[in-house]
Amino acid sequence: DLIACAALDVLSAEPMRANNPLLYAKNCYITPHIAWAPLETRKRLLSIAIDNLRSYLNNQPKNVVNL
Repeated sequence: DLIACAALDVLSAEPMRANNPLLYAKNCYITPHIAWAPLETRKRLLSIAIDNLRSYLNNQPKNVVNL
């Protein structure tokens, strides 16, 4: 199998070290952690968190990740 391209947002060590092989990997794109930055995104994340809390308090948890 061949990986033709990779787009990464998280690295195992940040900030990236100068000797990280991904820095020079062909077709590897590494983005800064800015996906959450727009106001619309932060509003949506807050809305989801509030909805999750309300559901939990009503004994109907959703988006559970520890099963």
